[in-house]
Amino acid sequence: MGTTNQKISIIIPAYNHRQALQRCLVSIGAQTYKDFEVIVVDDGSTDGTTVWLKGQSNIQAITQENRGAPAARNRGLKEARGEYLLFCDADVTMQPQMLERMMRTLAEHAEASYVYSSFKFGWKTFRLFPFDGEKLKRMPYIHSTSLIRRSDFPTVGWDESLKRFQDWDLWLTMLEEGHRGVWISDILFTVQTRTTGYSSWLPSFLYKLPWLPSVVRYEQAKRIIITKHHL
Repeated sequence: MGTTNQKISIIIPAYNHRQALQRCLVSIGAQTYKDFEVIVVDDGSTDGTTVWLKGQSNIQAITQENRGAPAARNRGLKEARGEYLLFCDADVTMQPQMLERMMRTLAEHAEASYVYSSFKFGWKTFRLFPFDGEKLKRMPYIHSTSLIRRSDFPTVGWDESLKRFQDWDLWLTMLEEGHRGVWISDILFTVQTRTTGYSSWLPSFLYKLPWLPSVVRYEQAKRIIITKHHL
């Protein structure tokens, strides 16, 4: 595939996701592509995740005080040894060929710095579309669970000041550095819905109700990204 080191570092930030994390790790263990390491950063969980992780011998577990997903991802990155990075949310369940498909696609597209796929969030399917830098400037559409060439990952890492749109910020930063992505149309993973944790999704019709607190927070977070990247 063009490099001497084909290892993927899978970095998982976890905050009170013990059950979801167990399902995530099972799906990683079932991958057809086997050259990977798993780094789980327990971000101050209080649901027993910390104790459970101590009994897992096939992963590298790191514990820190609660600082948020970006800080957890950056912490995991410091320990990563692979030439490829995959920041996987704890509530993601991978299809068995996900890593293999993503590695093969990057091998076939030397011009791409990362590969992303369509996915499901609970019952909703996000079918996505081919990479479009101008569209990326207008809207977030690439999930953080994407395979990245480490050599192209921004030296600044994840912006730890952001509460939302951390993935959009990352892809915009990479775009500004001249890095582009490539799309796999198939659904390669599912994000399980939950009431607590780092991320959430709202049905589109709710954004027509601008007075809703969740919509207000969404628009405020969006404005931060627009200002930061001069969009």
